[in-house]
Amino acid sequence: MRFLARLLCLFLIVVVPAAAQPRAPLVLAAASMQEALSDAATAWARAGHPRPVLSFAASSALARQVTAGAKADLFVSADSDWMDAVARRGLVVRGTRAVLARNRLVVVAQAGGKSVVAMRGAALARVLGAGPLAMADPASVPAGKYGEAALRHLGAWDAVAPRVVRAENVRAALALVERGAAPYGVVYATDARAASGVRVAGIFPPRSHPAIVYPIARLTTAATPEAEAFRRFLLSAAGQAILARHGFARP
Repeated sequence: MRFLARLLCLFLIVVVPAAAQPRAPLVLAAASMQEALSDAATAWARAGHPRPVLSFAASSALARQVTAGAKADLFVSADSDWMDAVARRGLVVRGTRAVLARNRLVVVAQAGGKSVVAMRGAALARVLGAGPLAMADPASVPAGKYGEAALRHLGAWDAVAPRVVRAENVRAALALVERGAAPYGVVYATDARAASGVRVAGIFPPRSHPAIVYPIARLTTAATPEAEAFRRFLLSAAGQAILARHGFARP
């Protein structure tokens, strides 16, 4: 009987807490958030929580996964349009949508590349239109949509458009510049900061494109309380400090 009692105590100590451990949330997030959210997930895990599972891709691709039935807990988009698309399908938990961060749009070149002297009109078109210009696909990916809007506003899109190399997401566009496949690329300021082989060659005026915002929301398919807890952490002062270290502006 004493042996059975000891065995029962061991079961209660070891097995029951393990069974009660909440499931880690699955977070679908825009590719440009990779380093920042990875650091945030690590900090969350150090606080005693299961480390969130992070999946990064273009916001367009992630939104399509969600609307096709993917079982995820949180969605972080690089623009409001794709979050709206998910919300229209009734897949966002009401009251959980919030702006997580903001960003800037820049032109990048390889580390030894030239700066763009004038970010307007014909001068900009001559520089960016001289060779391939790497961009996330303007037809669907937020970074590309912001880039097209900025170039149109500055009067350079018509001259540049035939030379655009359309990448599947903003990190793929950045990689084309890093490898020398394109002399210039249009990416977020945080992407340029995260790369070692490129430099900022020009900064788009903020009013040349819609404000770059990253909405976050809990999805109706969320099946763990950790999803809401992690969402709140990202919006907290501690979470925002991590994002700020990676160059993201506060909401």
